[in-house]
Amino acid sequence: MVNDVTKASSKNEKQLERVIQLLEEQLAHSNQQNRELSKKLDQSLKQNEALTQQLRHFTKLLYGSKTEKSRYNIPEGQASLFDDDSSFSESEHTDEQSQQTISYTVVRTIQKKKRNDSLRDDIEVEAIHYHPENTQCECCQVQMSEIGSTIVREEAEFIPARMKKVQHIEHAYECKNCKGDTYQKAQIKRGKAPQPPIQRSIASPSVLAKVIYDKFSQYLPLYRQVKEWDRYGLNTNDKNLSNWVIRASHDWLLPIYERMKHLMMAKSLLHVDETYGQILYRSDGKSGQTNAYNWVYRSVPCQGAPMTLFQSALSRARSVLESFTEGFSGTIICDGYSAYGKLEGVTFANCWAHVRRYWLKADSKNGQIGVSYCDDLYRLERKFKRLSPSKRRKKRQKYSKPIVEKFLEWVEKSPLYGKNALAIAAEYTLNRANGFKAFLYDGRIEIDNNSAENAIRPNVIGRKNWLFSVSEAGAKANAICLSIAETAKSNGVDFYEYIKKLFTDLPNLGIHQDPGILDQYLPWQRRYS
Repeated sequence: MVNDVTKASSKNEKQLERVIQLLEEQLAHSNQQNRELSKKLDQSLKQNEALTQQLRHFTKLLYGSKTEKSRYNIPEGQASLFDDDSSFSESEHTDEQSQQTISYTVVRTIQKKKRNDSLRDDIEVEAIHYHPENTQCECCQVQMSEIGSTIVREEAEFIPARMKKVQHIEHAYECKNCKGDTYQKAQIKRGKAPQPPIQRSIASPSVLAKVIYDKFSQYLPLYRQVKEWDRYGLNTNDKNLSNWVIRASHDWLLPIYERMKHLMMAKSLLHVDETYGQILYRSDGKSGQTNAYNWVYRSVPCQGAPMTLFQSALSRARSVLESFTEGFSGTIICDGYSAYGKLEGVTFANCWAHVRRYWLKADSKNGQIGVSYCDDLYRLERKFKRLSPSKRRKKRQKYSKPIVEKFLEWVEKSPLYGKNALAIAAEYTLNRANGFKAFLYDGRIEIDNNSAENAIRPNVIGRKNWLFSVSEAGAKANAICLSIAETAKSNGVDFYEYIKKLFTDLPNLGIHQDPGILDQYLPWQRRYS
């Protein structure tokens, strides 16, 4: 009996141990499941937070005010270039990074204008006098004397342009005395007409200058110019106008462009940027819907006369930059696009306006902290603006450098991970830290690349009007004309008068035999009014 009880007790203990073991295994399995579920929940929460931030960002872009304003100061000169905005991407497109239209409130002191001060002093003045019909006194019938006059109003009168046919006639002269001499040939002299800019073409220098001026300064497409020319009396079409622009640009503006490029590559600082364009018939076989690109290169004012050069290319690859900047040695100020890097003899300074834009897009407390660091630097830059490069460098070392170091240290220590806007801003900042520090060590380097962004804006405005280039030759002509137009403008030169002078003089000079002649015709060498 006792043995039976002992056996039963031992059996119950074993069963109890097995039950406990099973329960422990189930508990361990449950704990493992709980850990996995907790991990998935954390990932879901992070993903939800990132999606919520993206949704807030895109909702703000869609319905909110299109501005870069914040409760902090806006960097001077910072502006967006393009139409719309797109999502973040690691390789930064100029047209993506700032395509939202940005507005700024500019406070200006409005002075009361004097009468007629909107007309320049050199405008021709015509006075129309009004005298009484009868200047005889009605009382005593004596002739009255004038006692004064009053200008009751001034008007601006427009005199429309007019077309004129100019016939160049060469006259020949012969010596009649020698003609009767049987021993020698009579001498003949002929007047020599100047060479035209385009052989066997009706286009004069003034017509070519007007066509190019209207397209690249007034952004008026060639097909819209046709009706205006018809109104003046010149019957033409947009194909003719396009051929004129291409031919005149290649023959007479390209030598000026190449000379400016040679001078620009001899400098040590450049602003560079790029934006997309469209070329219908491409030599690489790709569709006309594929983006082509226009690059802009701008010199720094502290290194001489300002120059702006555009380059048309089928891509935005590093090879395009390498081919254009061959022979350049120095610093390129640019955005964070990956093509800007690994060029022999070239260092890169990155743009603080772009990093500020990334933190502004984060639209959160940490994003505002990042923006505030950038705004602190811009406030200092406004104070240092008029200093010499050497003094500016010293001021930056003393005041700006601690802010930059504190900012980068804050970004590095902040737990900003994932694919949300804050993490992207942090990654963008840390990956280009050396480029963001470059301005601290050279007072000639600007804190941002707004100079290039502003320079490329005429190309963007023009693109909205003429939409595309039919051929690569047309795209190249556009780049040349825009380069001459923007360089002339930045040097205070009347673009129309300048290119009219080029088209008049250069065909009659040996510029290919003696390229040094071109130095006399660079935009900053003389004034054209």
